[in-house]
Amino acid sequence: MEVKIGVVDSPRELTVASGQSQDEVEALVADALKNADGVLALTDEKGKRVIVPSAKVAYVEIGPTETTRVGFGVR
Repeated sequence: MEVKIGVVDSPRELTVASGQSQDEVEALVADALKNADGVLALTDEKGKRVIVPSAKVAYVEIGPTETTRVGFGVR
């Protein structure tokens, strides 16, 4: 699952490749945004943690991981 987090006052977004389901990530985001003093903490597939203060979260995109296509393909 690919999660993109927009951060207030930052021109770049954070991208996390999470092993969690879409519903699990959505629940973590909702819980973090309930409290202005809270944090959004996600762990990627390699075990690295990303922690963002909830007051700095501008947006969160949750979607499937996109695979890069190489060469010719037939659908």
